[in-house]
Amino acid sequence: MGSVIRGVWLVVAMGVTLVVTGCASSPQKGKGLSFEDAMSNAEAKVGAGNQEAAITAFEDVTKLAPTRKEPWVRIAQLQFDRGQYARAIVAAEEVLQRDPSDLVADGVITVAGLRVASQSLNKLQGRGVLVSESAKQEAKTLEKSLKSIADKDELASNEKEKPVKRVKRSTGRKAVSADVAEAPAKPAAPQQGSKGKANPFRNLGL
Repeated sequence: MGSVIRGVWLVVAMGVTLVVTGCASSPQKGKGLSFEDAMSNAEAKVGAGNQEAAITAFEDVTKLAPTRKEPWVRIAQLQFDRGQYARAIVAAEEVLQRDPSDLVADGVITVAGLRVASQSLNKLQGRGVLVSESAKQEAKTLEKSLKSIADKDELASNEKEKPVKRVKRSTGRKAVSADVAEAPAKPAAPQQGSKGKANPFRNLGL
């Protein structure tokens, strides 16, 4: 009987030893990269020109911090730059789920959606599919929308160039002012006597 009890205790002791050893050898949670470090590593891949690896790295960050929008914003931007508009829209939707007021995500969805529609429209026109009146009307509406956005972009680009022109004009004014300052002062015109008052409208041709 005593030998049986000792055998049971031996088995229990061995089991406890295995559990403790396993806990000691397993990596502890919370020892990985911080959110900021993970984002920095992903951005470094972007700087190195490896967009595919950067997107994968940002996707890993989304698993590390599921509630943060920043990695999804970068994924949307990178996919848009690569011309992967559908994937960019999906990533932008993830951003809006976390921040409905994010303007970058709204812009990606809008522009990427229009480009996808434009590409589809060109394919349909090339195949001669747009034969019904409703399809043609939808195509015209889309064309007007694209033209309107292009006009606004051109107007915004011109507005950005205006400050450069103003700087040039101000430089010209400074040059004119300098010329005037360097020019010798003209002698004052002789004043009329007290009997004949000067005409205050003379310079206006009156």
